[in-house]
Amino acid sequence: MKASCQDLGRMDYKACWDLQQELFDARVARKRAGSIPVPGTDGDPDDAGTVLLVEHPPVYTLGKSGHAENLLVNQEALEAMGAQFFHIDRGGDITFHGPGQLVCYPILDLERLGIGLRAYIDALEESVIRTVAEYGIRAGRIAGASGVWVGAEIAQEGDVRTADGGGKCTPAGAPRKICAIGVRSSRYITMHGFALNVTTDLEWFSRINPCGFTDRGATSIERETGAKVPMDDVKRLVVKFLSEILNVRIYK
Repeated sequence: MKASCQDLGRMDYKACWDLQQELFDARVARKRAGSIPVPGTDGDPDDAGTVLLVEHPPVYTLGKSGHAENLLVNQEALEAMGAQFFHIDRGGDITFHGPGQLVCYPILDLERLGIGLRAYIDALEESVIRTVAEYGIRAGRIAGASGVWVGAEIAQEGDVRTADGGGKCTPAGAPRKICAIGVRSSRYITMHGFALNVTTDLEWFSRINPCGFTDRGATSIERETGAKVPMDDVKRLVVKFLSEILNVRIYK
């Protein structure tokens, strides 16, 4: 299986959402029509979809099951800060996207990949866990909370899988979210994805209850390591691990 990769650089959230929707709708329409895949065309049976990599200007997004009260500032304050707000059609609650954050939107056909939605979300999380492990950050999952976390709880929960890249150990303390995940699927076609904080200004997260939590903060690769990590290096690692875990060749 193969999937194309588009590095969009920095792109307005709404424009990128529209692009996602266009790619998503086209694949769903082909499945509904029962189109027979033809090698060498858009319906190539080996074509699993597209992976978009992007950074956004400051924007807050609220998932379809989210709570508006988790945005702690009003519209006037958002405009004064130069931030946008969108209520969108993914799962999850509220999160922030902005400069220094790698956002990955895979528009993939899970049937062609041979996996279900839960396994797919696990794969997204695992790709991030392995990526940050390359920088010596021990990250993992917390039961009952989506995304990828750093902190004491991930090492204590028996049902939480983690990856340890060695080197610098993450300081113990309250759990801190390094990556938010929220997806949408229809006919096993996915959109939306994950947002990994690389050199993100974490002050933006003080204006929300991230993902609906009032007792858990946000962190970044820079915060955990004390070093500014090149975004291109993180993109390369994310694509590498996504490719390995999903068993799909991701090409540009």
